[in-house]
Amino acid sequence: MPAKRYAQESPAAVRSEVGGRQTTPSRYYGEPHKFDPFFRGPVRKRSCTDFLCCLIFMVVILAYGALGIVAWLHGDPRKVLHATDSYGHFCGQNETPNAKKPILFYFNILKCANPAVLINLQCPTTQMCVSKCPDRFATYTDMQLQHTLSKSYWDYYKQFCKPGFNNPNKPVSQVLRDEDCPSVIIPSRPFLQRCLPDFIPLNGTLMVANQTRFQDALQTAHSVTELRHAANGIKGLVDTKELGMKIVEDYAKSWPWILIGLLIAAAVSLTFILLLRFTAGLLLWVTIITIMLLLAYGMWYCSSELSGLGERLGSDVAIVEVGLQTDLQVYLQLRQTWIIFLILLGVTEASILLMLIFLRGRIRVAITLLREASKATGCIMSSLFYPLITFLLLGLCIIYWAVTAIFLASSGEAVYKVMSPDATCPYANSTCSPELFNKTSVAALASCKGSQCTFAFYGGETPYHRYLFLLQLLNLLVFLWLVHFSLALEQCTLAGAFASYYWAPRKPRDVPPCPLFSSFSRAVRYHSGSLAFGSLILSVVQLARILLEYLDEKLRGANNVIARFILCCLKCCFWCLERFLRYMNRNAYIMVAIYGTNFCTSAREAFFLLMRNVVR
Repeated sequence: MPAKRYAQESPAAVRSEVGGRQTTPSRYYGEPHKFDPFFRGPVRKRSCTDFLCCLIFMVVILAYGALGIVAWLHGDPRKVLHATDSYGHFCGQNETPNAKKPILFYFNILKCANPAVLINLQCPTTQMCVSKCPDRFATYTDMQLQHTLSKSYWDYYKQFCKPGFNNPNKPVSQVLRDEDCPSVIIPSRPFLQRCLPDFIPLNGTLMVANQTRFQDALQTAHSVTELRHAANGIKGLVDTKELGMKIVEDYAKSWPWILIGLLIAAAVSLTFILLLRFTAGLLLWVTIITIMLLLAYGMWYCSSELSGLGERLGSDVAIVEVGLQTDLQVYLQLRQTWIIFLILLGVTEASILLMLIFLRGRIRVAITLLREASKATGCIMSSLFYPLITFLLLGLCIIYWAVTAIFLASSGEAVYKVMSPDATCPYANSTCSPELFNKTSVAALASCKGSQCTFAFYGGETPYHRYLFLLQLLNLLVFLWLVHFSLALEQCTLAGAFASYYWAPRKPRDVPPCPLFSSFSRAVRYHSGSLAFGSLILSVVQLARILLEYLDEKLRGANNVIARFILCCLKCCFWCLERFLRYMNRNAYIMVAIYGTNFCTSAREAFFLLMRNVVR
């Protein structure tokens, strides 16, 4: 018989007590595989699985470390925390030319609606530090016309131009080309050290200085809606910075309480797990009934809050119109919020009731499994502390990713170019250094007479600076890969440790010593490639989901219904794909831990195993 042959080949795996019944592992895992609980002499010796992926994973980790070093050498986090002009100078910094200029002014704020703002943490336009924000609409063309009547117009306008520029008669096209002055100034007010348009809602219409449309120096028409999108881009950037600083400050102040809470949670969880061995049935039913009572109370509370709001002014506003708010009390004043809570609680309550009615027999099996799991956990007590290792690994990944992202985003440098009035100058538009320009032979050339080394843009011309966006995506992808690898390592390690308990014929005497450490060593030594392979697949899908969410956020104001519909379908498909891959990967890692097969083989075996027991 197959079971007899299996017993002869692997005597230690003859029987296992599950729910009081004697079974053979082959019933659940098929005939082709053999298993030795001590992992000392399996029929097929373990070898490195998915070695190529393991090699690629190690190379990526080394490259990721090199990326962090390069970003650290080029970046300056102070540019993220403080308002910085296009020359890299901080606004309002003492003992600098900007000491009395604490506010940042954008030459063309409309460019701040560019998606690159949240990637580079910089608006792609010239930025200057000013002492106050403009309080009127004015274009450079209007200023030139009025300058002939009174010099006061130029005196007011030039404070928003580049320092040292004092030529109001320079042609508009050349001024805009050299970015000496803004094309148009807009009534603004300071907001977190930045000049943002002074929006005034009037009769449901958003206006700036009683205007809904305006023109720049080239007579190009723009709307206040465009200004609103640009201001939202800057506010999103500033809010991101402020939120990050608040999170760091909160953790610095409350870390002792967080640690105490974690210790209390660990103690309660340990007590609960140990009590399952003796009171699994009682605890399970008490837990189910308690959850149902809490859900019922939550539904009653939501109903009372919903009726309490009644027709209160402003309670009928949709959540989408409110947007992202840091104060949660704003959402609790909306009827839609409590309706969503009520529906979610009602669906959950109904689902639990249906499961209790139709799956009564499975609950008895669950009680038996909980009791057996409690015994296994009591035998392998070290498994309770392994999540701390995963927690530390995830914390390290998050910190490294965040620091690298900040340094990458703050890697921009001021780029200066040669501006020559003569088009025949061979050095025109070439990079220069303002400190050394007067010492070079460029200005001495006849064709380059009158040339100046002026600021061009803030960023960089090296390949590193040109591909900062791709480097940020790479940083995110590797971060997701490392996170999923850490979780996969935990799942594979725990699966191997409890497998040695499951197949031990006489528990706990035949359970190998230090099963968790042995399983961890096997996972790292033999199966890092398989874990990296599965983690990479899941990371790529998750990165695609993040990009789709980003595109959806940018298309919220668009009127293209077809594009929004396609994007919504893609988001749904990738969400389902991610959930399916998470479930399959977890089962594949269990197969890898038990039988030592590669990822694809393990995933196939796990899939067919689930299909054979799909009803269960």
